[in-house]
Amino acid sequence: MSSSNPVASSPVRVLLVEDDELMRRSFAVALERYGYEVRVAADGLSGLELFRDEEDEEFDLLILDVMLPGLDGIGLCRRVRETSLVPVLMMSARGDGLDVVAGLEAGADDYVVKPVDTFVLVARIRSLLRRAAYAPARASGPAGGGEQPAQGEVLAFGDLVIDTAALEVSVSGSQVALTPTELKLLLEFAASPGIVLERHTLLRNVWDYGWDGDSRVVDLCVQRLRRKLGRERIETVRGFGYKLRR
Repeated sequence: MSSSNPVASSPVRVLLVEDDELMRRSFAVALERYGYEVRVAADGLSGLELFRDEEDEEFDLLILDVMLPGLDGIGLCRRVRETSLVPVLMMSARGDGLDVVAGLEAGADDYVVKPVDTFVLVARIRSLLRRAAYAPARASGPAGGGEQPAQGEVLAFGDLVIDTAALEVSVSGSQVALTPTELKLLLEFAASPGIVLERHTLLRNVWDYGWDGDSRVVDLCVQRLRRKLGRERIETVRGFGYKLRR
């Protein structure tokens, strides 16, 4: 297995759903060179069937094209989110604002615009995998991120409780299922309760963007957190960013 693979114990299993045969083959070959184990599907329904059939060995990450025949990538992402919190990366040929918004609202963690360089694609995959394996054990985060909660600490903000050892979140005693990206974003807020975090800070600390990223990924992930935790939990500070209410 290639040393470029971020997981040393076993190959990372990726499901790639792309209808363009040339792109599907080139992406699969490129990812396999980086040590990933890639399964492919040419349409949304085949992708959903393949995803559901892999019960014994679940996929670690899904890459979904937006424009798919039968069931499009956005619909496929919604179906996946009914049963799974697996990281999802969307690909859009147009970079269209509606595609991006719809994909992120459906539960995707991030997106790239085609054509995409293999280096960029692998960087986004590695970022998603780091979030999926995230444990808040570091003593301090990057500048602007505040002190990270100590591993094993239980944080309470009213009826919102975050168990940082079990990586579990509950509201009023009921457990809430969060995707890896949603969980890491919440932990970033919990590290600095009552403090405004700017969008570019969140893009850097949560999405690992080392360049100017699309702030819509932050806005839409915050919207998803509000739907799950309560709209009043995360406050918008217009023109600046967001803060977690104490």
